[in-house]
Amino acid sequence: MGAGTEPVASGREGAAEHLRIVVVDDHPVFRMGMTALLGSLPGLAVVAEAESMESALTAARVWQPDVVVMDLHLGDRAPSGVAATRELLRIRPDTSVLVVTMLDDDDSVFAAMRAGARGYLLKGASPTEVERAVRAVANGEVILGPAVASRAVAHLTGRAPAGGGPAPLPGLTAREHEVLDLVARGLDNLAISRRLTLSPKTVRNHLSNILAKLQAASRAEAIVRAREAGLGDE
Repeated sequence: MGAGTEPVASGREGAAEHLRIVVVDDHPVFRMGMTALLGSLPGLAVVAEAESMESALTAARVWQPDVVVMDLHLGDRAPSGVAATRELLRIRPDTSVLVVTMLDDDDSVFAAMRAGARGYLLKGASPTEVERAVRAVANGEVILGPAVASRAVAHLTGRAPAGGGPAPLPGLTAREHEVLDLVARGLDNLAISRRLTLSPKTVRNHLSNILAKLQAASRAEAIVRAREAGLGDE
């Protein structure tokens, strides 16, 4: 589907008897794959696809979906999936939004949930996880993928994510703890962004927050503090 095109119905018969789903993603290959997966499952019908906020809102008005599967990155210059989620739910409050994205940083997770998303999965989720999440949000439940849920709990409780390791330094979020650990291992910002699937700008922002919270004057001082807390070990 090219840029600016209208949503296209999947053509599946009996859509009224199924959960109506709109898939929103600017990546054609992923969008088609998600559409094919969901369209093959009993009781689900993909009624439209969209690649932008504008086409997603059009699809919501036309098809009145039960669930919208939403990516958070809708192009470098386009409004984000967070903005699309907020606006979509303004015009269609009965629709449930399930975010499926590559972004797993704390800011993205909580921004999406504050915008009204009822579920958050990473794009590595299995078909079974996707199906379960779609049915859960359609039923009014809130669902997070395992990795996201673990970090969300860590963020709310101030504990390190499951799996052991040093306790986070006071005041740092789970994601800042991860970034600081990699800094203490000697990774530069670019390597950290690749390891955690974050943009370099997001890594810089996390590092700036870490220095402020630790009251560290430099990256070197933050590394010393991290190693004193037991971070940076392979």
